[in-house]
Amino acid sequence: MPDKDFNLHDVVEMKKQHPCGENRWQIIRMGMDIRIKCLGCQHSVMLPRKEFVKKMKRVLERTESK
Repeated sequence: MPDKDFNLHDVVEMKKQHPCGENRWQIIRMGMDIRIKCLGCQHSVMLPRKEFVKKMKRVLERTESK
């Protein structure tokens, strides 16, 4: 099972790629909803946390927590 532990500013891979062809997303807001930004075209999308966890494949890059 992929690791579903993620934090703010982590780079994640989603199960489906964005129409621009990129599959890397950065988490830019966390709460009940999670906002992610495509690292290819900078488009941002807000998803409910439950839907985000279901659509996320894995964490690619972790940020150091302060």
